[in-house]
Amino acid sequence: MRVKTLLLLVASLVGIGWASQECRNMASCSACIQTPNCMWCGKSGNFSEDGGKELPRCIKRTDDIASRWRSACGADGNIYAPENYFESIRNEELTAAGVLAGSAVAGGEGSASASGESVVQIQPQHVAMSLRVLETSSMQVTFRQAEDYPVDLYYLMDLSKSMEDDKESLSKLGTLLAFEMQKITRNFRLGFGSFVDKVVMPYVSTVPEKLERPCKECAAPYGFKNALPLTTNAEAFAEEVQKAPVSGNLDAPEGGFDAIMQAVVCQDQIRWRQEARRLLVFSTDAGFHYAGDGKLGGIVKPNDGECHLDLSGNYTHSTLQDYPSVAQINQVAKQHKMNIIFAVTAEQTSVYSRLSQMIEGSSFGELTANSSNVVELVKGEYSKITSKVELKHNAADPVSIRFFSKCKGATEKETNICQGLRVGDQVDFRVEVELAKCPEDRKDWKQQISIYPVGLHERLLIDLTMLCDCDCERPGNEGYIPGAEECNNHGIYQCGICKCDKNYFGRNCECDASTPWGTGTFDDSTCREPNSSSICSGRGTCHCGVCQCNERDNIDEIVNGKYCECTNFLCQRHNGLLCAGPDRGECVCNQCKCKSGWKGPACTCEDSIENCVNPDGNTICSGNGVCECNQCKCNETEDGRYSGKWCEDCPTCKGKCLAYKACVQCQVFETGEFSPEECEANCTLFNSTRVPIAQVEAEGERICTFFDENDCRFTFVYGYDENKDPVVRVQQTLECPPKLDILGIVLGVIGAIVAVGLALLLMWKILTTIHDRREFARFEKERMMARWDTGENPIYKQATSTFKNPIYSGGK
Repeated sequence: MRVKTLLLLVASLVGIGWASQECRNMASCSACIQTPNCMWCGKSGNFSEDGGKELPRCIKRTDDIASRWRSACGADGNIYAPENYFESIRNEELTAAGVLAGSAVAGGEGSASASGESVVQIQPQHVAMSLRVLETSSMQVTFRQAEDYPVDLYYLMDLSKSMEDDKESLSKLGTLLAFEMQKITRNFRLGFGSFVDKVVMPYVSTVPEKLERPCKECAAPYGFKNALPLTTNAEAFAEEVQKAPVSGNLDAPEGGFDAIMQAVVCQDQIRWRQEARRLLVFSTDAGFHYAGDGKLGGIVKPNDGECHLDLSGNYTHSTLQDYPSVAQINQVAKQHKMNIIFAVTAEQTSVYSRLSQMIEGSSFGELTANSSNVVELVKGEYSKITSKVELKHNAADPVSIRFFSKCKGATEKETNICQGLRVGDQVDFRVEVELAKCPEDRKDWKQQISIYPVGLHERLLIDLTMLCDCDCERPGNEGYIPGAEECNNHGIYQCGICKCDKNYFGRNCECDASTPWGTGTFDDSTCREPNSSSICSGRGTCHCGVCQCNERDNIDEIVNGKYCECTNFLCQRHNGLLCAGPDRGECVCNQCKCKSGWKGPACTCEDSIENCVNPDGNTICSGNGVCECNQCKCNETEDGRYSGKWCEDCPTCKGKCLAYKACVQCQVFETGEFSPEECEANCTLFNSTRVPIAQVEAEGERICTFFDENDCRFTFVYGYDENKDPVVRVQQTLECPPKLDILGIVLGVIGAIVAVGLALLLMWKILTTIHDRREFARFEKERMMARWDTGENPIYKQATSTFKNPIYSGGK
């Protein structure tokens, strides 16, 4: 743990030193303040300490010379170290619960409240901030959904023939829908529109009679019709749905995207209120046409995303413009804060579930076959929408915004979504704004960014000013002097340094590009390494074509070279030590020069092969690997990777286990193929050590397991010591199978057979006895039931006598 802490401390110190040097390399005030925590001295003339040592113009705020630097720079007006700035411009309190309840009753159709006051659900509403590059500004944003918030619901229905039964259900449930929604908010309005498809082939039949009546009891086809603008009259809604005629078309997909576009963008015709939650319920049992499908009907003009409804509410450009794309629908839904609910039948849920993922603020629900569940569906989807708050922003690169919130839990996490909310619940978000870099175009240094809850018109405006330059770099400032004498009349003296005119360079613009070290045009290539854009490697200044390397505060640190490309402090480190320490190497021109016995980028490798030589065959890595840093790096073959300290083992290798088996047996257990005399003569390479449990303890060791002639398992581990002599550790106990009692087993088997036989005889005897008793009982029962007179034999029958006169013939 102490080593880890030390490493972290060293890494931190190295990082601090690098950041400080990064500040010192900045050559202008704007470049300085665009570097985090850096500050610039714009003092005129030479900038040096009393002792005459020149100081860097740009340093880190926490630099170890900061106090001396500030003292030498003089007045605070010379120091440019802009701080991030935050100001709240509009911070109205959130609308209290119950305020809208009374205004919902008294308010008119076009107002959100009777008093005319705006509903406030997000706080603050407008802030200003100034921000430096890579420095974060944080603020708190609070959201609370107001009670009885206005709701506009526009029901957009597919009225092709297959939706006829759905229309009947909706007309009956319209009043109930308004009643149920008014339980949620008393400031509720309802509207209705319908669609079929474009009235051209191949979407509908253009046969004259089909254009008038495409199917039995059908009206003429049409694109989209706004049948009822938003109103509080639920009976009018039910009436309009009831009298709306169904129609028919040829193909399965419908023109729903045309209808959605018009229902969203025709704000005045639909009568959407500015301060209201807008719900667009899209009901269908079919798919949809989208951009490009219009070519099938010869319509190639793209959809312009504009409103094209006539005074009767009919879409006039159905046959003139193509269908909108999914991106266009998403764009207008975001722009007009629309919550689209796709109410579709079961067959279409897979399609519309994916579509809802592409359109911000949308969701989907499953309708029954005749839309009888439409009220529950709308209530459920509205509940999902209002129980969630999702914050989004329109910031683009290089500005990034992150959201953090506890939502309703105890732990803060990075999220822009909180769910499971109820009306009146308050959610706090911590918003972090960061500027990655300054845009190239100066006009983009000021931006206005919006943070908004999805589906609502409210937003937080951020007036962002990017701190990308210094006042002394702007014309008209007293620190900005064109054609200054300090620059030999060949440049602008700004922020204490010269910005030279074309063809001039040097600290005081004293160098002319036409001099021998120039090329006839302004070119500082003599101060750049080949194929590099950095002047003097960023560690010096170019003075008339020659690099003058910066001095370091640490006198032991040196920058040198023709292009200041070499240092003695930017080499690789090991355990926080440069080139692994002075005992192993030294830093020469950014590369470690290792001392004898060491090598590698940071001098961490031993320059030897001693540890790679296998003691058995005196081969390097057993011929199965290469020696790197005095350690074997094993090869990999089709059979697997070699392993072991000297790559002596592979998945199909037996290693030394079999060779050491006999000696282990005779030395420890006095068994095996060797007699005591043979064991003493043949097993001289090692002496086995008894251990309670044999297991691998060091790299390169291998565990071996065998069974002896008594089926007892013995285990040992072999490895090598520092002298490469074998070391064998043997588990002192054998693992033998338990001995079997043969006589007991035989007698037990015989006894079991006898017992089973007796049991079977007993069962047979019991069964036969039961059977005999049942037969006897049945006989007794039959005998008792026999009834006859004891004086007469029941089977006796009296004889019958017949007499006949043979002479008698039947005559008189």
